[in-house]
Amino acid sequence: MSDAAQPTAAEVRAAAEAVKTALDRHLAAVERRSGEDDPAVLEAFNQLAAAAEVYDELLYDRYDEVTPFEIPGAEELPPYAGPEEPNAISVLIRRDYAVVEPQRLLAQAQRVEAAEYEAAGGLAEDAAGTVPGALGILFGEFEPDEIASRHKEFGLEEGDSTLWVTAAEETPEAGEWLEAPFEHIDAQGVVCRFDVSAVFDDEDESDEEDDLEFDEDEDEDDGEDRDEDRADDQDLEPLDAEK
Repeated sequence: MSDAAQPTAAEVRAAAEAVKTALDRHLAAVERRSGEDDPAVLEAFNQLAAAAEVYDELLYDRYDEVTPFEIPGAEELPPYAGPEEPNAISVLIRRDYAVVEPQRLLAQAQRVEAAEYEAAGGLAEDAAGTVPGALGILFGEFEPDEIASRHKEFGLEEGDSTLWVTAAEETPEAGEWLEAPFEHIDAQGVVCRFDVSAVFDDEDESDEEDDLEFDEDEDEDDGEDRDEDRADDQDLEPLDAEK
């Protein structure tokens, strides 16, 4: 950036004052919050995020310095500009899993499949013989929230997850968006968003690792305990196939 385009010291100072004002407003909104998803708190949060971003940019352009502040999702989630009194909402959820124990996944799906065909008086098919088939059976039998709470039983390991609540003036027509359910989402219509990711814990975990001390004998004992745990895992607990 050229010297002519650089912000003035007064502009940087004004941006800093805007951050201070936004901080006061955010704290006041939090103190008066009426519930977990209070829209006033969300609005104050977005205003604080916007003010902090402006200040950070001006500070860098003028003095080649940055702030230590980082507000997750500030760039991805702009200030809410949807209807003040929405008549409909949409809840968008994505959860990632790693298939860490495919044999456990297959075994649980086969139990569900066998129970269903036994109840129907027929012979069990072999849809649960593959990982895709097993996933289809389990996600067809259990609600996503139940799978999330019992993922280890199904041989899965949690990854990142995100939940978005968007507002709209009208409820979409039946079947209107089924072919492309996650397209055409207006970020300014997002009422609230909740993210879960291991990346948020990386710094804390690294700090804890620096403070840990290990004893070799304890490591050997832990290894034996883990071997015993693996042996115990071979005996799967009965799975309730009913929703």
